[in-house]
Amino acid sequence: MAKKWADLKATLPPEVIEHARRKTEAMLAVIELNELRKARKLTQEQLADRLGIRQSNVSKLERRADLLVSTLREVVEAMGGELRVTARFPDVEYQIDPVVRAKEAAA
Repeated sequence: MAKKWADLKATLPPEVIEHARRKTEAMLAVIELNELRKARKLTQEQLADRLGIRQSNVSKLERRADLLVSTLREVVEAMGGELRVTARFPDVEYQIDPVVRAKEAAA
């Protein structure tokens, strides 16, 4: 016989419930680049124009399995957003800004 979620949840320790909540949140937060573009109501052509590249290059970006953080930041900023990179640990979170080192190295 199947158990109700509320009954099962009542028997779990709070840390297990919190861990499950965090995993669920992380899974729901995952979005592919093409889905993000569509959610922002942009065509590949519009994004290409904002980035100063060809539409075919936007298509290639969206199909890539691995992007440089700097490239992803440019794309997100071209959509009007801000990219934030966060390292999460059980006891603390750190906001990472990979652009800081690049700016310091260029100076």
